[in-house]
Amino acid sequence: MADDAVIRDLQARLRRLEDLEEIRRLYLDYGMSLDAREAANYASLFSSDAKLRLGPVMKGDGPKEIEQAAREMFSRTPEGVRSYAHILNAPQIELDGDKATGECIWLAVNKVDGQPQVSVGRHVDELVRENGRWRFAKRKGLLDIGVLTAAKS
Repeated sequence: MADDAVIRDLQARLRRLEDLEEIRRLYLDYGMSLDAREAANYASLFSSDAKLRLGPVMKGDGPKEIEQAAREMFSRTPEGVRSYAHILNAPQIELDGDKATGECIWLAVNKVDGQPQVSVGRHVDELVRENGRWRFAKRKGLLDIGVLTAAKS
């Protein structure tokens, strides 16, 4: 009986580590998809009833609206021109079964009128396991330093 308890404990600990790693990867995929201008992949990181609120930059409810909002943001710069880059720190994550909360600091560098513009803020998130995968359910972007404007080439 003691061996069964040890195995259950190890399984639970392994599941927790796998969940944390998948969520950390979700944060990385978010920045990479955004910077690569991959709207469909970006939208796939959100749950079916997700709410995205990034101040004046982007807003959407559900993956379809989020994908459209991303496409609109990407259309502000010519195709093939990379005018921004995002750096995300390691998120703080609190797991609660199939739900989690997270927060990370982000730094965005935009090229505006040919000059770099730096903004720093935080993402405050609610995450959910949907169809076996972790997704953003609610993502709120908060600006701490800088100005958020549409990027120009």
